Amino acid sequence: MKKKVLSTILAGVLALSTFAGCGSSAEESTDTSAVTKEETTVAATEETVSAESTESTDTAAEGGTIKVAASATPHAEILEEAKKILADEGWDLEIKIFDDYVMPNEVVESGEFDANYFQHIPYLESFNEEKETHLVNAGGIHYEPFGIYPGTKSDLSELADGDTIAVPNDTTNEARALLLLQDNGIITLKEGAGLEATVNDIAENPHNVKIEELAAEQVARVAPEVAFVVLNGNYALQAGFSVAKDALAYEASDSEAAKTYVNIIAVKEGHENDPGIQALVKVLKSDEIKQYINDTYDGAVIPFED
Repeated sequence: MKKKVLSTILAGVLALSTFAGCGSSAEESTDTSAVTKEETTVAATEETVSAESTESTDTAAEGGTIKVAASATPHAEILEEAKKILADEGWDLEIKIFDDYVMPNEVVESGEFDANYFQHIPYLESFNEEKETHLVNAGGIHYEPFGIYPGTKSDLSELADGDTIAVPNDTTNEARALLLLQDNGIITLKEGAGLEATVNDIAENPHNVKIEELAAEQVARVAPEVAFVVLNGNYALQAGFSVAKDALAYEASDSEAAKTYVNIIAVKEGHENDPGIQALVKVLKSDEIKQYINDTYDGAVIPFED
């Protein structure tokens, strides 16, 4: 009897022990599952945050605002066309028009604007030297043939002794105008005068022509008072002239002048590779913008080919 009772007690103890062991394994299994699930959730959350952060950074790198100072025609008009393309790429192009050749450089030098679009390299270099600024070429965009346009007379053959011809007075553009007058037999410059020529370099003036030097933006306005005017392409456009239809003479598109006087995007030194500047130049040199230029300006503006 005692042996039977003892056997029964031992069987009960073993049963309890077995149930306790199962219970412990189940609880440990449940706890492990919960921890694993929690760790997975945290990892997934961290991955999502990381991805969102990367996406945000990429977006910031591919978009923003680009502020550009420009002459009205054709520069601001070309920029307006580029603005549509840049918007699709996440860039907001802000354009401000200036009617002179000084302020656009000053606002880029000061950092108020990211870039400007109105000038060629010789003018930029001359401005830097004179004003001690630090502007550089970020990309050549187009070329504007310099032309001689009618004033009170409609043909160069009508030129008479003592006639007046108006030209821009800034160093590089005056030289360009004088070289064009020389190419058309109106004056002869001293040998070697080149791109720094001024009226003081006129060696021969058979018609005793008076050269009236004016700010570039003023030249077209005196057309009713002088025999002829020599104009930058953009000011000719603003005055309603067409190179193809109205110019009495103009620089050839394959000339050295085309390479020398290419209109550029100018920025402050050190910003040439800024993402916004790179995006702007790429769009301005795109086939879409080249087509716009060719379709719009009737030869007065020619896309520059590197």
